[in-house]
Amino acid sequence: MTVFAICAALLAILTLAFVLRPLWRARPLPAAAFAGTLLLATFVLYGLIGTPAALNPSARAAPATMDAAIAELEAELQRDPRQTDGWRLLGRAYREQQRPVDARNAYARAAALAPDDDDIQVEYAEARALADPQRRFDDEAVAALRRVLQRAPQHQRARWFLGIAQRQAGDAAAAARTWEPLLTVVDAATAASLRPQIDAARAAAGMPPLPAAQTASPAPAGANALTVKVALDPDFASRVRLRGDASVFVIARKPGGPPMPVAVEKRALQEMPLTVTLDDADGPMPTQKLSALKEVEVIARLSASGNAMRQEGDVESKPVRVALPAKQPVELVIGAADR
Repeated sequence: MTVFAICAALLAILTLAFVLRPLWRARPLPAAAFAGTLLLATFVLYGLIGTPAALNPSARAAPATMDAAIAELEAELQRDPRQTDGWRLLGRAYREQQRPVDARNAYARAAALAPDDDDIQVEYAEARALADPQRRFDDEAVAALRRVLQRAPQHQRARWFLGIAQRQAGDAAAAARTWEPLLTVVDAATAASLRPQIDAARAAAGMPPLPAAQTASPAPAGANALTVKVALDPDFASRVRLRGDASVFVIARKPGGPPMPVAVEKRALQEMPLTVTLDDADGPMPTQKLSALKEVEVIARLSASGNAMRQEGDVESKPVRVALPAKQPVELVIGAADR
């Protein structure tokens, strides 16, 4: 119970540190005051209406700062070093405090306790690289990444980090081979940024860039073209202050499949309401074409970041399944689910 209470407090502090980072940099004193007030209010409210004894039988005061939470978690892990999640959380806290060597050592304990947990092994490998003065993946980190990929060949972070390690070691051809399978599983924006990295690795290895056949060949005009009409829910638009530079992504994807779109278009918020036509020319990957599918799921996403990868705070329409070829336009309303 003790380590649970400490971890809960530390998670709250880490979350506040992340959320308040912009305010902290601009106005540190108000940010600190706000964080302290919020933490105090949380603990007081829980003490009034919750059951603190269920979490902390000894009724000890919860740590109010990250340093205090880390100190208590360190002490608890000294008493019971078999806490995998405790070591993992401690590693994250050390990394937040810019203590990469301590983070590496904490992740090493978590990795030893959970040798078959792929995510922990990848985090351990990353921590080893961050602790290196030159940010290099050493032999132990590379071995951990290879073990993960033997168990889970589609683990994206393991594949990405292994490619970086191979580039660092001067094996550009191996890096390109490691990265290329990612193009079939990542979203459109990530694929667009990854392709230049792959081509650079191929060029360093004396290989040609990815062939033109992998850049989506156009289908016959109108083949399974899908017309989509997108609008904002009026009540949502009146309640929410929208950024003028926000973007709208209109996405068609395989139902029940990976989140990678089979067709996607990006438009400016100022164009709303809008009508787009999705076809094979809008496909980010040649391995999956709209014209090859009998059914798709269509959504519209309002993105403040302008990133095709879904971010926290993005708002989506309700998904609509459509049989292809579609005879009628698909109508999507963003924000209707918020009513």
